[in-house]
Amino acid sequence: MSEMINQPPIIPPETAPESIVALGITKQFGKTCAVNNVNLLVRQGEFFGFLGPNGAGKSTTIRMLCGLIRPDSGGIRVAGYEAATQLQEMKGAIGVLPDEPELYERLTGREYLMFAGQMYGLNRKECASRAADLLELMQLTSDSKKLIVDYSLGMKKKVALAGALIHRPQVLFLDEPFNGIDPVSVRVLREALHHLTERGATVFISSHVMEVVEKLCTRVAVIQKGQLLGVGTLEELRSMSQAGEDSSLEDVFLKMVDAPSTETGLDWL
Repeated sequence: MSEMINQPPIIPPETAPESIVALGITKQFGKTCAVNNVNLLVRQGEFFGFLGPNGAGKSTTIRMLCGLIRPDSGGIRVAGYEAATQLQEMKGAIGVLPDEPELYERLTGREYLMFAGQMYGLNRKECASRAADLLELMQLTSDSKKLIVDYSLGMKKKVALAGALIHRPQVLFLDEPFNGIDPVSVRVLREALHHLTERGATVFISSHVMEVVEKLCTRVAVIQKGQLLGVGTLEELRSMSQAGEDSSLEDVFLKMVDAPSTETGLDWL
């Protein structure tokens, strides 16, 4: 599996079913337009990256796509369900890992996964089996009887991801999934997510870890100040940004967002 991670991701054909569709979604908070007329189309089986500087509108967009907040205008369809009229069905088909997971910290890791699985309609036997598998995958088996309140940030991230995976979602939304997680666990999670897309699920990931996004994602969207700057494969983004043919995703991203010079101007440093 690790060898497959180092290969270029396989791009689903244009005939693959639409998994995530956003048409002209806009969200304003007071006088601030957080997301402005964003259009996205992600196909089934894609590992889709969503990049932008801090405050660019990434988390707001993800929250709208997940049905956590409503757009002021525009339409959303995820896993074949319309967010405006089929929100409950849509939420049953997706998994979500927010940047800062909110967990029931007075439950143990195993209890939390049992709760999450049953909330998605799994019976107790299936919940227990899947919970055990996920705890092993996340290297949390020895800590499964500890209260989540005693978990580290990385452990909380992992148990939250396990909860998002337990019902085998059709679409998985990940907002900064690798923050606080050790390199060994990151590798395991990358392989698990890659396997998930191979089985036809869609992964939508927002991350500042450019190397991971470049290795895993079939296509990438770049957002800044609430507006999309470009969507495409790395090669297509290189062309859009007029970057060199050997430019990394990080180089392309920095050029697209017109990042300031790295000169600090602090001679005393």
